[in-house]
Amino acid sequence: MSSLDFLEPLFKFLPEVKAPVHRQDFNEKLKWTAVILVLYFCLTQIPLYGLSNAAVDQFAQLRAVMAGSFGSILTLGIGPIVTASIVLQLLVGSKLLDLDLSSHKDKAAFQATQKILSVVFTIFEAGVLVLTGSLVPIGPEYLGILFFQLVIGAILVIYLDEVVSKWGFGSGIGLFIAAGVCEAIIIGTFNFLPRADGACAGIILHFIQSIFTGTWKIYRLVPLIATFIVFLVVLYGESMRVEIPISHGSVRGHGRVRGSVGKYPLKFVYASNMPVILTSALLVNVSLLATVFQKVGIPILGEVVNGKAVSGIAYYLSTPNNPIYLVTDPLHVIIYAIFFIFCCMGFSYLWVEISGLNAKKISEQLYNSGIQIPGFRSSKRQLYKILKKYIPALTILSGVYVGLIAFGADLTGALGGGTGVLLTVGIIHKLYEEMAEEQLMSANPVLRKFLGE
Repeated sequence: MSSLDFLEPLFKFLPEVKAPVHRQDFNEKLKWTAVILVLYFCLTQIPLYGLSNAAVDQFAQLRAVMAGSFGSILTLGIGPIVTASIVLQLLVGSKLLDLDLSSHKDKAAFQATQKILSVVFTIFEAGVLVLTGSLVPIGPEYLGILFFQLVIGAILVIYLDEVVSKWGFGSGIGLFIAAGVCEAIIIGTFNFLPRADGACAGIILHFIQSIFTGTWKIYRLVPLIATFIVFLVVLYGESMRVEIPISHGSVRGHGRVRGSVGKYPLKFVYASNMPVILTSALLVNVSLLATVFQKVGIPILGEVVNGKAVSGIAYYLSTPNNPIYLVTDPLHVIIYAIFFIFCCMGFSYLWVEISGLNAKKISEQLYNSGIQIPGFRSSKRQLYKILKKYIPALTILSGVYVGLIAFGADLTGALGGGTGVLLTVGIIHKLYEEMAEEQLMSANPVLRKFLGE
């Protein structure tokens, strides 16, 4: 019996996007992905009715990771979805929820529960932003209207994510993050609109202007250079593999010849970019809770002024996004770095365990496919023993790796946010691989049949 059986009556009333009953081809998946992306951009352009111009974006530093647009009905972005995922991962990882995610029933229950929790956190986060004054209405009578718009926008994101996951390429969460960061990079680089001092807002155009006026400074290009360096480093990390030699036994239905040798690749960035997404969402919720506690007169997490933490835990866990912090406030940088990297390690481990990427699950899959390690006796235990040497180490190393890159890129003030650039490169790389594989399958039906697709 699943530990979520008591929620089953609620699952029946929960709207669900049905998965396709037919085999989708490349063009159909691409169409759905493009349609959802266009809808997402359209929603980011719908402003919150009744919002005052005095409203301050409390999460400006993490806006790219939240995949939201401040002042629009998508202000909450993917925050509620990721927060729900964090809570469920912690519950499953600590065995407080006894779920076997290899079971279709338990996996469906997990996904339905995550959707319910996403709605719960949508209501909570919308209430916090409105009632604590982070979103200032033009009048008190607009509080309810603002709250309702935020909830509607976040629920739309939940279902847009589900459509992409079932009908398109990748996931909606990844697609929305990449879209928002790419938009921020393009605008930050080529924005020709003037700032308050009359100079172009875009880094490239501003730099060209400063050359003609004789006021150019090379340090103004640091955010753009940092963005390019992060791009290259992440691509390099994505291409790194640990290759384990394997041999194929006779696999029924696949026509493989016993003894054929190959390699099983384990990505260096084994947990992908999910640890960074989850850690960033955790930081958003720390800031939210600091605002709540301050509102009720118990500022135990620190003081928040004009949407920015200025003291306490909330301040030290706010993102340092300028190298000057290394000189002016090194303690802030050190505490934030340690917390961020440690959380990335923890979430990396939880993600691998919950998503079925641990050594035990992978060894079972390989054994059931008739795969063995050359020179070793064919057994599930032997496969597990070999993979156990690599997967736990890769899990921790990948968490540290993405945490260090995200922290370092944020510190340099990279365009789109260092964390955002890291996530975007990983998301686009993974999306490219998935699309290339699907295109290959569509062009070669025999290959699909050979691989049992």
